This record gives sequence, C-alpha cells and structure tokens, in this order.
Amino acid sequence: MNLEGRKIIVNKSSKDLSELLKSPENYKDFMPDGLQKFETRDNGFKFGLQGMPEIALKIDEVDEQKAVLKSASSSLDFTLTATLNPINENQTEVQMLFEGKFNPFIKMMVEKPLQNFINTLTDKIEAYK
Repeated sequence: MNLEGRKIIVNKSSKDLSELLKSPENYKDFMPDGLQKFETRDNGFKFGLQGMPEIALKIDEVDEQKAVLKSASSSLDFTLTATLNPINENQTEVQMLFEGKFNPFIKMMVEKPLQNFINTLTDKIEAYK
C-alpha cells in the first residue's frame, strides 16, 4: 500500500530540515491534535493518538534529500519517507510518502486514518516556523 501527501514548500533549507528531522523530540511538533502519548527513544519515538493503537517509529536515515522513518514493530512493515527537494538556499519542497505491506483486511482498516495522518503531518510541517 502506497500513500502520498501533497507537495509543500517549506521556508527552510534542506540542510536545516534534515537537522530538524534527525532529532526524535522534534517530531512531537508535527503530531496531530489528539496526541495522548509521546516518548522519545535513542533513535526514534513512540506516540499514541486518540482512538488508535500506539505506534513506534525509528529514524532510519536522514540526509539532505530525505528522512526515512521505519516501523519499530516487527508485526507492522512500513516506512514513512519525507522527500526533501531543495528549491533554493531558503526553500525546500517536501512530500510525505508512505509504503506499507499489509494484508487486504488491515489495509481496508488503516488506509483512511493513515492518509489523514499524512495530511496532518504535511500541514504541520508546512506551518512550522
């Protein structure tokens, strides 16, 4: 299952964005309203949203072209990637991409909430100062 967020322009360099996305505690600023739990870990974070199970993510790879988060649970196989495309010294085009391997039943249950989550992340990153 593949989902895409809309492309946005962020008024930060790709270098500044990649530095921001290397730090687990910074992801709390991008979480949707309804965040009930947020814990940082050595290389990632765990969060819980109202009405959803807790999700643990590890920061797998971050450079000036992308930030890749992977599921920290062996029962869920997915990645969430933020592509970073520099426009100029102070602006970067960002797009969230989700790729997961789910059976058809799970896909049917999670597709809409995941798309909403990606849309919210995109909105929060776009509004980040």
